[in-house]
Amino acid sequence: MAPRDEQARSRKKNISNGSSISINDVGNGIYVSDASGHGSSARDHRLARRQMRVKKARARKSKRKGTPLCVVASAVFVVYLVMCVMFFRNMPEEEKQVGISKVRGLVQKTQERVKKTREQVSSKLRNFGRGASAKSSASAGATTKAAQQYPGIPVGKWPVSIRDEDGNFEEIKHPGHEDGSVTMSVPAFWANDPVAIHQNKLMSRERALAIGTCATPDSKGRFTRGDECPENERTIFVAIASYRDFQCRDTVDSIFSRAAHPERVRVGVVDQIVPGEDGSCDVPHLPCSQDQNQSICLFKNQLDVFQMEAELAVGPVFARHIGHRLYRGEYYSMQSDAHVTFTQGWDVDIIEQMEATKDEMAVLSTYLTDIVGSIDAKTGKSLRHTRPIMCNTEYEGGVQGKHLRHLSQPEAMPEITGMPQLQPYWAAGFSFSRGHFIATVPYDLYQPMIFQGEEMSITLRGFTVGYDFFAPERSVCFHSYAKFAPERNKVPHFWENSEKYKGTGIKAMDRLLGIVHMNPEVDASRWNHAEEEKYGLGGARTTSKFYDTFGIHVVEKTVERHLCQFVKNRMHNMFMPNLRSDGMGIDYSKIDFRWKDPRPHDP
Repeated sequence: MAPRDEQARSRKKNISNGSSISINDVGNGIYVSDASGHGSSARDHRLARRQMRVKKARARKSKRKGTPLCVVASAVFVVYLVMCVMFFRNMPEEEKQVGISKVRGLVQKTQERVKKTREQVSSKLRNFGRGASAKSSASAGATTKAAQQYPGIPVGKWPVSIRDEDGNFEEIKHPGHEDGSVTMSVPAFWANDPVAIHQNKLMSRERALAIGTCATPDSKGRFTRGDECPENERTIFVAIASYRDFQCRDTVDSIFSRAAHPERVRVGVVDQIVPGEDGSCDVPHLPCSQDQNQSICLFKNQLDVFQMEAELAVGPVFARHIGHRLYRGEYYSMQSDAHVTFTQGWDVDIIEQMEATKDEMAVLSTYLTDIVGSIDAKTGKSLRHTRPIMCNTEYEGGVQGKHLRHLSQPEAMPEITGMPQLQPYWAAGFSFSRGHFIATVPYDLYQPMIFQGEEMSITLRGFTVGYDFFAPERSVCFHSYAKFAPERNKVPHFWENSEKYKGTGIKAMDRLLGIVHMNPEVDASRWNHAEEEKYGLGGARTTSKFYDTFGIHVVEKTVERHLCQFVKNRMHNMFMPNLRSDGMGIDYSKIDFRWKDPRPHDP
């Protein structure tokens, strides 16, 4: 006998014996008496049921009585309608047209009144129930409005953390295991479809300003305030990819401790470690119970760390892909390595530089100078007056095939002052931009074991979406290189997993180059086209425009050298006058320039 049948029989037996049963024991639709044993609850229940049946019967009887009245009313209406039709048919033509005009006017007025009434009702419904939380309701109203005006762009909020998003994770196949045998649960993208944002064309300024939160809401409770948000309240998301790096927590500490407004900064770390051997990036040097003034303790709610086992690491592209998944609509986005030290007031400084470009599509990016001799130990201020600029590239070969990579970059006093200087390339070690940059140009999920080549991929994808790259006029952070810090030679690297994921990098490089049209000699059927639109090109510019402008020959696998000569003192002055009047990037359709090496025989 089924357990539920046994329970039902037991309840019936107890009822017949007059046993005391709590109402909490009622199940399977069996109604029982209360503990008094007089069965009053059962009688009350039966009485209530009878009263309900009587009430329904009376309602049905009343309905039947009303039926003849409805029939009479319908007959009267039909007779009236027939009379109106006969009168209208006998009416002179001129009067008939006047009548039609009046009827149309009446219909139009009626429609307008209905529309106005609907709007009033909708307004009342939106305002209904705001007493519980005015700010929350205003944010909800803003969400509805933004969803209607800018499909594909979620409404931002602040503060925010992936710790509050238990249901917003998704399963993905690990890119190093082509058979799908290994999956990972990772945060979902804030905006899942980049194409829905840029719409495969140059974004409008209105759409761009629909992305980016302010630390405080406006009078209507909206955190997305566009350029009306004061600069010192504009939120900043910092993405860090760390591989078994003991300096990661020090990098996080300097981000918060040296920011002028740390309350508007949020850091997202992808921490690839060996549990038990490596320290976690969100664990301070001392327990917070011993020293609560440590930055990681003070701002723990603004630090999101996605921890994964080091054996799953397949290079910086995959780690930074997950890092981009941690973004949640902040006004600015920044990317840095895990062994970087920031200067005092870095957040105010870099925003001032960014806004000085007057380019909504500006991305400030560079290879960082070494930390040695760069920061005053007492003030935390920079001691450097020089800065690197991204202009030096060359093709190199290897197991993964020929691809374009950055070489060492020249560092000198800026020739353009008062603002960052325009440059052709983007660098992974440091990048600062509006938040929509990583929402529209996310790192590719399908590029495992790639180290060289990622920067050229992001450069070209960003260029086609409409972004412009600049060298910061002043460095706001500095890098710890192993050359001057011997302890960094002991830090492991992801290629300790090379044998485990052997061969995946070759296929990944085919995809990387294929998406940006740099390997026309390779049959497109050879590489993986999964989610190519999502991790592909934009529609604002073409890759061929970039190659022609900066002297890159994708068939011959050569470049026009000495490009730095042009970038150093001519590119900025020549191209910046073509910045669009609304600040939405440089209009390259007005630029008819092709770099040619002036010294082809010089080294």
